[in-house]
Amino acid sequence: MAAPSDALFFSEAIVYLGAAVIAVPIAKKLGVGAIIGYLVAGIIIGPYALGAIKSVETVTPIAELGVVLLLFVLGLELNPNRLWRMKSDIFGLGSSQILLTGFVLSGILTSFGLSRDVAMVGGFGMALSSTAFAVQILKDRGDFSSAYGQRAFGILLMQDIAVVPLLAMVDILSPAGPKQSDVSVMEQIGITIAAVLLVIVVGRYLLSHLFSILVSTQAREIMLAAALLVALGSAALMHWAGLSMALGAFLAGIMLAESSYRHTLEADIFPFRSLLMGLFFITVGMTLDLPVTLSHLWLVLLGVVIVMAVKGLILWLLAKVTGSSNSDAQSIAVVLPQAGEFAFVIFAAATASGMESRYFSLMSAIVILSMVLTPLVGKAYGFYLERYPQAEEEGSGTMMEEFDDQGPQVMVIGFGRFGMVVAQMLMSEGLRVVAIDNSPRRITAARRLGLPVFYGDATREDVLRAAGGDDAMLIALCVEKEAVMTQTINLVKTSFPKAKIFCRATDRAHALQLAMQEVDFHIRETFESGITFGREALDQLGISNERIEEIEEDVRTRDLERMVYPSQKGNHSPSMMDPYLKHPDQKQQDKKNDQPPL
Repeated sequence: MAAPSDALFFSEAIVYLGAAVIAVPIAKKLGVGAIIGYLVAGIIIGPYALGAIKSVETVTPIAELGVVLLLFVLGLELNPNRLWRMKSDIFGLGSSQILLTGFVLSGILTSFGLSRDVAMVGGFGMALSSTAFAVQILKDRGDFSSAYGQRAFGILLMQDIAVVPLLAMVDILSPAGPKQSDVSVMEQIGITIAAVLLVIVVGRYLLSHLFSILVSTQAREIMLAAALLVALGSAALMHWAGLSMALGAFLAGIMLAESSYRHTLEADIFPFRSLLMGLFFITVGMTLDLPVTLSHLWLVLLGVVIVMAVKGLILWLLAKVTGSSNSDAQSIAVVLPQAGEFAFVIFAAATASGMESRYFSLMSAIVILSMVLTPLVGKAYGFYLERYPQAEEEGSGTMMEEFDDQGPQVMVIGFGRFGMVVAQMLMSEGLRVVAIDNSPRRITAARRLGLPVFYGDATREDVLRAAGGDDAMLIALCVEKEAVMTQTINLVKTSFPKAKIFCRATDRAHALQLAMQEVDFHIRETFESGITFGREALDQLGISNERIEEIEEDVRTRDLERMVYPSQKGNHSPSMMDPYLKHPDQKQQDKKNDQPPL
């Protein structure tokens, strides 16, 4: 018989899933986005409305894993070189935004009668935007890799880093004064640096070897377990060092961004990340204290307007001053005006230190409602751009090339001897090529030469999409297994219809099968190499060039007839498609008829 706690777990899981299944499709149908659906679902089932879920604290740690996995995947998409190019946005624009917004909001709160200490904690807490919300909005719009998307993400990274000094500020401002700690400031700095270096060293020099060993087991679930272990382990290490868990996962992702396993890791983690992110948004909605919000509704709404207006104005101004176009500056201001989830952490620390908790309850309501309104503000801005398109033209899209995030023009699947030559030809013309292979040995050898080869299963749509299949103009299938190629052809035609399909055929029967699948181009490598080999042999034997051309033309003609003649007769049985599928006696007769003319 199930224990009461087990029954409670299952009943709460059913409530969460049921609320999401109902609310998200309705929100998408209304055009307000999935985030609003999750938030509203959380508000409705939370302890302050229907009360279907009594305690938010029990599920919050699980929900926060969604943010951790989100930052891990973002790290996989940003290699260290790109992160270094973002340093001015992270440390310059990001720190300026935090300081300026924090002091302005603190001054406004002081003018409403709050004490200086409470106003400082509230102002700087609400100066931080929501990483989860902003990144999800950028992803949904497809703007994460745009110029303004990268600058916005740089600001968010600095805000994640700033959580630790802001918590130290709360400790200093607490009524009881700074707490005496067993760890000195210098020791804490040393622990932080050691934790960061450990993540960097392990991620850069050990994890690729670990995944190479795991790939040889051919157990997909072990790769998934290892990916989760890396993300959660790095997050736990940073949490122990006093830093943000999400920042730790992001660093681990950065260290794996140049690994050949990045696309498979991203595809494996994606379902967990999406589900846990939804759970995170639901828990945020559940924390909205409806009685307090409704009893001070006008004050809360005024606070939301002030916070979003002040943050938006400062973000726009700083972005303009630091080189963004007017359009990009407006877009940054529209994406980051909300207060974020780290405000709850700072407010909780302030309450525990003895500051007046009634003010922080109202501030928490302002934070949540600012999150709710952010997607709506984005839609309103979209309508504005549709009505006044000239507002989007000025400098739109500048700095896009700087981030080097364009997808591949050609995807080569199978990086053996044949695929390597194909990729070499394409890359010699300067085309962007990404190769997928499932052999760790071949991948390691290719990566040593600096070739863009990644581990992956070509029959998985999520892996091909993570590798850039949506952007590929041509997909070259150079794999040896016919069953894998057939499955991949069907997948590409369904999921990436704009890509041309070029295939390597293993023999005549396979070539005929590819022709029936209507691929754009196919070739038998053995046939063409055999033709070249034969031409060279005839030349060395003193045969004239004219005779060699005649022989080659005759061989090619008779080979083509074997491919075409059966279909012209209307007989599509296997015995008519290829001489190697015929009865042995018939094969012998064909061999006699097909003797070379020498």
